Amino acid sequence: MYSIREVAPNMYWVGASDHRLQLFENIHPIPRGVSYNAYVVLDEKNVLLDTVDWAVCPQFLENLEAVLQGRNLDAIVIHHVEPDHLASLGEVLLRYPSATVYASAKAIEMIGHFGYELNGKAQPVKEGDTLSTGTHEFHFVAAPMVHWPEVMVSYESQTKTLFSADAFGTFGALDGKLFNDEVDFDRDWIDDARRYYTNIVGKYGPQTLNLLKKASNLDIQRICPLHGPVWRNNFEYFIDKHQHWASYTPEVQGVLIVYASIYGHTESAAQALASKLVQAGITKVAVYDVSNTDPSYLVAEAFKYSHIVLASSTYNGTMFPKMQDFLEHLKMLNLQKRTIALVENGSWASTAGNMMRKTLEGMKEMTILESGVKMMSSLREEAPLDQLVKNIQETMK
Repeated sequence: MYSIREVAPNMYWVGASDHRLQLFENIHPIPRGVSYNAYVVLDEKNVLLDTVDWAVCPQFLENLEAVLQGRNLDAIVIHHVEPDHLASLGEVLLRYPSATVYASAKAIEMIGHFGYELNGKAQPVKEGDTLSTGTHEFHFVAAPMVHWPEVMVSYESQTKTLFSADAFGTFGALDGKLFNDEVDFDRDWIDDARRYYTNIVGKYGPQTLNLLKKASNLDIQRICPLHGPVWRNNFEYFIDKHQHWASYTPEVQGVLIVYASIYGHTESAAQALASKLVQAGITKVAVYDVSNTDPSYLVAEAFKYSHIVLASSTYNGTMFPKMQDFLEHLKMLNLQKRTIALVENGSWASTAGNMMRKTLEGMKEMTILESGVKMMSSLREEAPLDQLVKNIQETMK
């Protein structure tokens, strides 16, 4: 049974949602599932924009057949060749062998890496090129490293629709809904959108800002990403979020506390610090145990908050392994422009603080407060925490 949605006159969503996959890219938990979006535009020439992951290929093919209703498929536009969008291309070409594949030259080269034989069916396009299908005209815009080198987006000028590839995407299955105004996005979706961007695209902030600059020159009435809801209003809200994320500008003046505790003493210090911060008027405080929180959630929160407190026990002569993993994620994803405070714990030869500092010093525009806290097994005096709260307050001014 097909499940299609009309995006605009003669434009349809033919993708599918997946609740079976547990880990996106086999690393990021997706408890709310994920959608794989593909679109069809019916015209004198009928166009498919991207395909879907192999896991949902049968549903996608049913949707595609239902929309075409016996019509020929003349063109396939591939914006991004990651397998969650390319894997069904072979099945489509088997069913519609006369279709021409339009993609960047780099994308066509990379399609071959995955074993697909286009056999003369490929038409390379570059920024400034257009594809006219009758009443619709697609304008191609290069978007390299958002977040792969071959990526492009396209703007359809008749409906004023931006097909944005992985930009403006989010985790979460659609479950019948399609548009941003059919859900409470700020309540139910923004956390997954932030986690999606920061973990998937986060490293490539300058490239994302370049794409946002190009998009600002277009009259956009719809944004059709490859994951998550289609946007048809309130663009400023979502674009502003991406401006913050891509420029590594905190969304919130507040404190993220991430702790690594072996027997509970470091956890007690982290909770005491959170209490003191709130009592001092800093109410936007989030506290996480690094040992039982997936790094993708911690990364998203680190992009959100202006200040980060890292509290780690010393373990085998270095920082706690889970803390080290978290910091390596932040470094890999290019997080910057944050104020950091360090809390270290060690019963003897404490080294966690120096190791955390060394990792942070290899990152851009990280301000490390000198007033860190050192514990010997447990914290028995409140003065160090009080001083840390005071210093955090001062930097927030």
